[in-house]
Amino acid sequence: MTTVLIIAVCFLAFANGANDNFKGVASLYGSGASSYRCALAWTTVSTLAGSVCAIYLANALLVKFSGKGVAPDALIQSIPFMTAVATGAGLTVLLATRFGFPISTTHALLGAIVGSVLAAAPETINFVALQKNFFLPLLLSPLIAVLLSIAVYSSLKQLRLALNIGQDLCLCTESIASSTPNFTAAPVSSVVMLENTRAVLSVDNAVACQQRQTAQLLGFNVQRVLNGLHFLSAGTVCFARGLNDTPKIAGLLWLAPPIAVQWVIVLIAALMALGGVLNSRRIAETMSHKITAISPSQGLAANLSTACLVILASKFGLPVSTTHVSVGALFGIGLRNQSVNGRMMAGILLAWITTLPCAALCAAAMYSLVSMA
Repeated sequence: MTTVLIIAVCFLAFANGANDNFKGVASLYGSGASSYRCALAWTTVSTLAGSVCAIYLANALLVKFSGKGVAPDALIQSIPFMTAVATGAGLTVLLATRFGFPISTTHALLGAIVGSVLAAAPETINFVALQKNFFLPLLLSPLIAVLLSIAVYSSLKQLRLALNIGQDLCLCTESIASSTPNFTAAPVSSVVMLENTRAVLSVDNAVACQQRQTAQLLGFNVQRVLNGLHFLSAGTVCFARGLNDTPKIAGLLWLAPPIAVQWVIVLIAALMALGGVLNSRRIAETMSHKITAISPSQGLAANLSTACLVILASKFGLPVSTTHVSVGALFGIGLRNQSVNGRMMAGILLAWITTLPCAALCAAAMYSLVSMA
């Protein structure tokens, strides 16, 4: 039964990586600041770093997601209970990944814990602890993320305007060997843009174009600085997610037969990375292109908001969902620019609503199965 438990927890870690790993770098890919492969490599390295640091910084979440306080210790220390929780949450997350919906592993774990307790001993469940320690952080975190991302983006925009920093226009040309000239008319919108901004059109090679960019601050090229900050903020979000999610999964083995916590976290971190590398594409497309159109500066604002909230939550042992926070931040940017894909957001919200009952049903069924073995 211990082997079954370890396999179930490994399955959950893989599913978590597949659904969650790319969320931190979605703005890089969506804004065109990075290719899919580059963003995937960056999120893998950053998330691994956060997972390793979880050994030292996230003990509160280790205890909380063992189920302690929600049900009697005698129940949560049983291998059937922990196996059911891991399996129920893993199946739910993997199913959502298959359809390209970014859902919360935290939410799935919560539903699986509730379902397992209801299947084992419904009269012992502590609803007060559930409300205080789980429901309130999960409900409030996306709302806070929406407001914070709007505030951060508006502040960055005002700062850019105050410093008179604009976005450079660039015309790239290339020579194509052809005996027949091929002329295409420029879109009307491009002509209007040039007229309104009074841009001077010139043709040169790419190196000269970069050298002539005029947006400078303290001697630094502003666009390059913003791109660097964008990458750094994305890495910070991934680091924070590894820091916050790894102990939640490791908590399922907290009271199992003696296994060193350090090795449990290393194993979970490796499987999360593997799941992200092999199965992130659908979630990447949803998060990067289907919620809202974003620019690099907007992606920077969303990432800063997400990273701040998730790191603070990890520090104080609050089980917020990185998914809820990151989607909330992107949604806030979309609201600010009136570019939200309402149909996609409705689908994501429906997936969030069904996460808890789906995980609860899967976990309850698994508990009934393993308890009879």
